[in-house]
Amino acid sequence: MTTHKTMGIVGLGVMGRNLALNMTDHGVTVAVFDPWPDALTRFAVSLNGAAHGRVTVAETPADLVAALPRPRTILIMVKAGEPVDGVIGDLAPLLDPGDTLIDGGNSLFHDTMRREAALRARDLHFIGLGVSGGEEGARHGPSLMAGGDPAAYEASRAVLESIAARFDGAPCCALVGADGAGHFVKMIHNGIEYGIMQVIAEAFALLRDAGGLDHAAMAGIFRRWSQTDLASYLIEITATILARKDDLGDGPLVEAILDTAGQKGTGRWSSEAALDLGVPAPTITEAVYARALAAQKAERVATAAVLGGPAAPAEPAPAWDPDGPEVEAVRQAVLGAVISTFAQGLAVIRAGAQANGWDTDLAAVARIWRAGCVIRAALLDDIAAAVGAADAPGSLLQAPAFARRLEAAQDGWRRTVALAVMTGVPVPGLSSALAYVDGARSERLPANLIQAQRDHFGAHTYERLDRPGTFHTEWER
Repeated sequence: MTTHKTMGIVGLGVMGRNLALNMTDHGVTVAVFDPWPDALTRFAVSLNGAAHGRVTVAETPADLVAALPRPRTILIMVKAGEPVDGVIGDLAPLLDPGDTLIDGGNSLFHDTMRREAALRARDLHFIGLGVSGGEEGARHGPSLMAGGDPAAYEASRAVLESIAARFDGAPCCALVGADGAGHFVKMIHNGIEYGIMQVIAEAFALLRDAGGLDHAAMAGIFRRWSQTDLASYLIEITATILARKDDLGDGPLVEAILDTAGQKGTGRWSSEAALDLGVPAPTITEAVYARALAAQKAERVATAAVLGGPAAPAEPAPAWDPDGPEVEAVRQAVLGAVISTFAQGLAVIRAGAQANGWDTDLAAVARIWRAGCVIRAALLDDIAAAVGAADAPGSLLQAPAFARRLEAAQDGWRRTVALAVMTGVPVPGLSSALAYVDGARSERLPANLIQAQRDHFGAHTYERLDRPGTFHTEWER
């Protein structure tokens, strides 16, 4: 299959527009189309004479297809769901065998698998492309997770690698498996993102509400944390957010923002996938629940009016020292929870790959997350090394580099969770991440009692430790 540095784009919203500009910056010839004339006009204006003739603005899907050399590659950047099917329905009859469609939205991986099979039957290629990094990443270098036919990926690789973020000179772009693998990996990326954002938010609540620290002090704490193992994009932007003053009022801007959090579905899909695969991902799931609970603002206010928490001390405790042991304990808790969340997400990806027959390389996944994406973090270098080793363990928790970190962090982590419980600060992310680690390191769990209960009320039988076979007991005899 011939490789061209040419690509079509359908959908000129924030992501599509910025990806198109990113391509032109890297010498790619681009043809663009959007069914909304205003979007086409805004894009043409945004070029402002730039791109030196490398952009064709098409007025119809047929014009778009005609503007591209064969074999054609067209990137679809529209809202997930029916709009993707609509664009595919418009384009597919106009294409020739060997042409490729790429869905760069946050599509459910099951939909991607369905679309890939349908287009393959028409001798067309389909790639499900996970794109992470938001508007800034799309414009200057996203992390790209592709799923599809290797030959189709090779044909588009030159373009995709040219626009991807780079880490130590290597593009953060890879084929991670067939059909739905790219969107599956991106989905779990977003689930990990949910979990990490939740534990950072809980740390903020503890520093503010239990520690009595002001926002300037907290911003300084997060800046210092960004020089430790916690160095990451999300820690960095948290410091920036906490330092920002409110232009429309007094005080820090974050305290003027309504305490509800939106979600677009990928976190929930991650939890559902984990449940379907029988793989525990409690911190990802708790993060989804936390956003759902946050959305119930009126209900929370009503409950707070009638249900109290721990009794307040007679005299307020002095504020924590930003360099003191309490703050260090919270840092240890966040570090442990971040590692736990990565471990959960990677376990789901491994199980998803096995269930769907994808040859997903977890080390490659970790490497392409090192730049361009929202969960980029210093830990990913060691994660890539751990999961890519010849003797890689079944869980990230077993890798020596991470077992050592977790052992060092657990004292502060446990004290932080205990403090949160005693002071009534909800920490579902920090506590579920710790429970996951404790469960994973337990040689024996109380599931034996659950099996006995199931046998008692439903005759579901059980297995024994001391002999093979299944057994049933007449418990009331």
